Amino acid sequence: MRRIRALRGTASVRSGTHRAQSFLIVATLLYRGSHLTVAVMAVVHRPWHLPLQHLGFAAALGLSVLTYGTALRRGWFDPRHIWADILVTGCVLPLALCAWGGVREPPTIAWAMLLGGSASAAAAITLDRLHAITAVALLVVTHFIGYQAVDATPAVVVGHLNSLVSSAVMTWVFRWYLLRQGRLLDEANARALAAEAHKARYAERLEHHRALHDTVLATLTTLAAGSVDANAPEVRQRCAHEAAYLRRLIQQTADEVPHREIGAALEEAVRSVESLGLRVTAQYHALPQVPPEVAAALGHAVREALNNVRRHAGTGHAYLTATGDPDGSGGAVVTVVDRGPGFDPEQCEAGLGLRGSVHGRMTEAGGRATVDTAPGEGVRVELRWPG
Repeated sequence: MRRIRALRGTASVRSGTHRAQSFLIVATLLYRGSHLTVAVMAVVHRPWHLPLQHLGFAAALGLSVLTYGTALRRGWFDPRHIWADILVTGCVLPLALCAWGGVREPPTIAWAMLLGGSASAAAAITLDRLHAITAVALLVVTHFIGYQAVDATPAVVVGHLNSLVSSAVMTWVFRWYLLRQGRLLDEANARALAAEAHKARYAERLEHHRALHDTVLATLTTLAAGSVDANAPEVRQRCAHEAAYLRRLIQQTADEVPHREIGAALEEAVRSVESLGLRVTAQYHALPQVPPEVAAALGHAVREALNNVRRHAGTGHAYLTATGDPDGSGGAVVTVVDRGPGFDPEQCEAGLGLRGSVHGRMTEAGGRATVDTAPGEGVRVELRWPG
């Protein structure tokens, strides 16, 4: 359950669509910034007895700060700010300069016309299609009138109007493409998250199956065989412990606290099988400190190996040895040995206990398990971490 909750927490990461929108905000902000830079260079040389140009630039700058600052904070543009920018910066400013700003030549009004290009780009990606077309058309008509008022040549007029329309079209195409890629990325992430969640649920079910195989099933099999007294205190205590485990499992709260030390995990495994009648001679030497999940994996694997001795070896005695890795790397080596009849590995297929509870657990923990046996020579199971 913890793993599934961790996977769900990744949903809080920003989506591909949000990233695409953030890129569009920054791109249009840089576009407007380049136009404002030209405007500064043009207005700063204008005489102060014609204050309308300075006031117009201040209005355009203020609207730019409002429009793009709000977009950066909220994650997208406010259509009301876009319309204000279109009407004030794109339409009113050029006409006001022509009427009262002392503008008489195309170069003196070019900086105000230039701001219309970035206004057109922002409108194309923010407004719905009909409103965006209306906004661009309004800019085209206004700027055509403005350039006619200052007697601009047809080449200047056509070039500028083409720039207005092209800015809107190209920005809309960029928005369509980026948002499409963002949606595809979101869908791919959703599929990957669903697959990981399914994998996590399967891993939890597999872990529960292993635990049931090593505990409850082992106890029931022993009781059914009649090899132990069901009324013995040790057996009753073990049954009570496993009943509590089943109860937690049904309630979906069976997150066992992993052992922090190898010794504690191995001792619990030994006590578990001894309660069912198997005698274990255990020796520990220089046990290293390992991650809790590794200690838990070693304990579970040892318990299943000892269960196999009790069920299949035909002997009531097993030997457990656990030491630090002799090469001094901080690893651990654990062996379980019995003096039973053994078996031919080539003639016997490994059962669920060996495959899942022993080999599977060790592999998942970064270790490995090997089984050494032959007919008449008993069985030796070696658990080594790291593998």
